[in-house]
Amino acid sequence: MALVMKRERSAVIDTLLKSDEPSIRWKVMTRVVGEDPESRKVRALREEIRKSARARALIAGRDQKFVREAYVYANWRGAHWTLAMLAEIGYPANDESLMPMREQVLDCWLGHAFYMELESKSAVPKHRSTEGVPIIQGRYRRCASQHGNALYSITRLGLADKKSDGLAERLMHWQWPDGGWNCDRKPSAHVSSFNESLLPMLGLAVHAEHASDAAARAVALKASEVFLSRRLFKSKTDGKVISPHWLRPKYPRYWHYDMLGGLVAMAEMGLIKDPRCADAIDQLERKELPKGGWAALGRFYRVSASMDMSTRFGSISQVDWGGAGSARMNEWVSADALYVLHAAGRV
Repeated sequence: MALVMKRERSAVIDTLLKSDEPSIRWKVMTRVVGEDPESRKVRALREEIRKSARARALIAGRDQKFVREAYVYANWRGAHWTLAMLAEIGYPANDESLMPMREQVLDCWLGHAFYMELESKSAVPKHRSTEGVPIIQGRYRRCASQHGNALYSITRLGLADKKSDGLAERLMHWQWPDGGWNCDRKPSAHVSSFNESLLPMLGLAVHAEHASDAAARAVALKASEVFLSRRLFKSKTDGKVISPHWLRPKYPRYWHYDMLGGLVAMAEMGLIKDPRCADAIDQLERKELPKGGWAALGRFYRVSASMDMSTRFGSISQVDWGGAGSARMNEWVSADALYVLHAAGRV
């Protein structure tokens, strides 16, 4: 059985290395095969990514007037998401043409309201967010995934500086006692949210590496315990699966959590060989398709090349990410799964 599995995975790796999508080849080449990320071959591949139809479409999507001016966080076409997906697909670093988007994102997430605090003994309606970040039961109630995702993508794209360091400062300021973050405004909420904690953890981890910030690294490691103490998908109290949706990999995940996203994060942080990741890795292996590869079991986007007012508030993507289907391999999910298994020593 092990020999058959090894042969099937080798075939999938070969298939992905021949993908028409340069970002897939980049992911597998650098994260699975072990090619030096700074090699001439990889640098040439990243230039291919810069010129790819996917990158051009992602950048063009933010030129729509309402996205450019008012909807930084428009799903999934605002400047916030454009930078996030460019970082995800391996777009080359230090591209100054992205600076206007970077400034738009930072102006949004480092606005005055995020430095104000609103103490309350009861739930605070969302419309009062302009008054400051709520503090309820001694915990900051903030959607930290937004700041975390911005910090991660800006740093990965080589656009980080003293201004973007402000995102890290805010995240560290808002961290909950158990290590994560949560935007739930109910006073009874006292445990960090997986959805709101994954991206801040990753953002602080890459920021710590870039800026040699030991404090940020310590905060990111503390956040990792939110996931590791629950084996990435299980309740601490009874060991049951917290959410069945977390066992169904999707791509892109955007701000949503699933088990594969948790495993990718642990691999990026060098924590994938922690014994508490083993159950999740076992689950991932069980989801391997009979002929190799992994399926996307659902998706969070709809594809549309146009952006009229009727789609203004929809979760629209200007590119397709391979769709979903339980019986067919999704290249993006498969590249992530192979990265995890390689980092864990199982490929």
